[in-house]
Amino acid sequence: MSQDNVAVIRRIYQGFSTGDIPAALGAMDPGIVWNEAENSPYADGNPYIGPQAVLDGVFARIGGEWDGFGVDIAELLDAGDTVVMTGRYTGTFLATGLTQNPQVVHVWKVKDGKAISFQQHVDTAHVRRVMGA
Repeated sequence: MSQDNVAVIRRIYQGFSTGDIPAALGAMDPGIVWNEAENSPYADGNPYIGPQAVLDGVFARIGGEWDGFGVDIAELLDAGDTVVMTGRYTGTFLATGLTQNPQVVHVWKVKDGKAISFQQHVDTAHVRRVMGA
């Protein structure tokens, strides 16, 4: 079952990276609880509840503010109902022209084939510098 959970999370990253946002959102439970890292510029809406809130509060903002924003996955770790992603963020912030490459960890919870929670951990000081914040 837990490898199925890894596949659910992999679908979210794949959908995001290919621009198939409906596929990414479709792998989320209607009640997903999404938390950006504390002190992240995108944490102003924490917690985002539901895929539409994630789309409006996170994905749409990233899409409008970054060129080439991406997640380079190093590992997807299977911990049963929990899936942990380690990797790095990439992309150029449009307003400053600066690029990012911070380490990132995402902790996901999966239930009944859908992502039910997300917690981001990232060097928010680096992200804020790149964003000029």
